Amino acid sequence: MTANNVILENTALFSADHTALKKKYVRIRQQSENICQPLEIEDYGIQTVPETSPPKWHLAHTSWFFETMLLKPFLEGYEIFDSLFSHLFNSYYDTIGTYHPRPERGLLSRPTVAEVYQYRAHIDTQMSKLLNQADHHERNEIIRRTTLGLNHEQQHQELMLTDIKYNFAYNPLRPAYLEMPPPPTANKQVLQWHTFEGGVKNIGFHVDEFGGNEFSYDNESPRHRVYIDDFQLASRPVTNAEYIEFIDADAYRDPDLWLSEAWKTIQQNHWQAPLYWEKVDDVWWHMTLTGMCPVDLQAPVCHVSHFEASAYARWAGKRLPSEAEWEIASENLPITGNFSDQGYLQPVAAQKKQSDQPLLQMYGDVWEWTQSPYTSYPGYQQAHGPLGEYNGKFMSSQMVLRGGSCATSNDHIRPTYRNFFYPHERWQFSGFRLAQELT
Repeated sequence: MTANNVILENTALFSADHTALKKKYVRIRQQSENICQPLEIEDYGIQTVPETSPPKWHLAHTSWFFETMLLKPFLEGYEIFDSLFSHLFNSYYDTIGTYHPRPERGLLSRPTVAEVYQYRAHIDTQMSKLLNQADHHERNEIIRRTTLGLNHEQQHQELMLTDIKYNFAYNPLRPAYLEMPPPPTANKQVLQWHTFEGGVKNIGFHVDEFGGNEFSYDNESPRHRVYIDDFQLASRPVTNAEYIEFIDADAYRDPDLWLSEAWKTIQQNHWQAPLYWEKVDDVWWHMTLTGMCPVDLQAPVCHVSHFEASAYARWAGKRLPSEAEWEIASENLPITGNFSDQGYLQPVAAQKKQSDQPLLQMYGDVWEWTQSPYTSYPGYQQAHGPLGEYNGKFMSSQMVLRGGSCATSNDHIRPTYRNFFYPHERWQFSGFRLAQELT
């Protein structure tokens, strides 16, 4: 198996229709700029914590990816837009060269926003030339890397939304990023437990599975066998109302509920509620991309860390599901839900349950923490070179989340998709649902 096949082995069957690929390229690249359209020029360059990046940097880095992975190696006579950009907008690829420190991305006033948009236009023009070369001798590899680049850009579109939200929440004015339609309301959906039979199961990406998806990241493979016991999974994620009960029970002051590192973290950071929550006249409010709003009691709790999710599960006498359990439970469900395409850009209350769909909100709304550490699957081999750095180098000290969120594009998610973050992080749209042993 070659290095490229390890990274993108499931894109070998990707359609060679250049017209379709070019249309997808234009659509996804335009969406990044659409996300930035509501911003003022002052919003493009700020970075309020090391975990986030300025919108300007996201726009440039995604262009750097196409330049570095496709245009430089494959487009004959390609002229680099600016040689210094290879340092400024490399994120973490050590095999390529040096990069500007991540915590200092917000300290750079130059290049200007206008120059970044010129850079994007340059890359798009040159990529159009490359994709028009249907007779290129590396045609299949160009298709594979372009597909990876588009999925990479969709990941950064989600990061742009979460980073903009954090930047705006940092501002005492609590500005609204965008006026959006009010989320739908719903009556309380009574939590139910659904039983899944254990045994030897197969998980991981398979090219013929899950409705014909043809792309996956290397960390979703190889497909392999796991053994699990019978288990039960909650019919929906934990809601804000339920999490408020956890807060009111003084759980943030009970060391018996927390892992050692978690207890230190909440003490040092004075956590008493999810990120963005504030209590005003005994009512919980939170920051959203449309500004400050009262917390919707029936919506899934969001912006909680793995530490908080685990503590809640212990308090409730339950546990978090493993990623194998989550995937087994979700594999036959339609990939529908509250994604960024719906335009709410925040979790919404679970709608009336369909009789043939026992599990609600498995996709969209919030990324769901699992109890599984982010490690390689049996048989995984990290590729050499920069493409091998995409996922494999981060398989340490992080936890897996599943299902996508309200900031995820609906054509970017699949049952085998493995997201991963450090257990203390909570600026992403992260929530959780409970699991338990079969009783």
